[in-house]
Amino acid sequence: MPEPAPSECANCGAAIPRGARACPECGADERTGWRENDATRYDGLDLPETAFEDEPAKKTAAPRWLWPLVGVLLLLALIATLVFGR
Repeated sequence: MPEPAPSECANCGAAIPRGARACPECGADERTGWRENDATRYDGLDLPETAFEDEPAKKTAAPRWLWPLVGVLLLLALIATLVFGR
């Protein structure tokens, strides 16, 4: 049998109407057990050390000459199609 809705949401503190199946503010419901706080949801999860770094990992960028080269090659392909495609 589903757990009855509390009068106040334990997750966000919003008032829950009588007979409601979910919190109108945050969506906590009987299926999620009207969970008290999501702060402990990931306790015990083994995350890599990079998850706690202040700066994100550096992304490798394409060389500066790559996009102009791609543009020239596409232009040459378009011209070749127009000239020799008939």
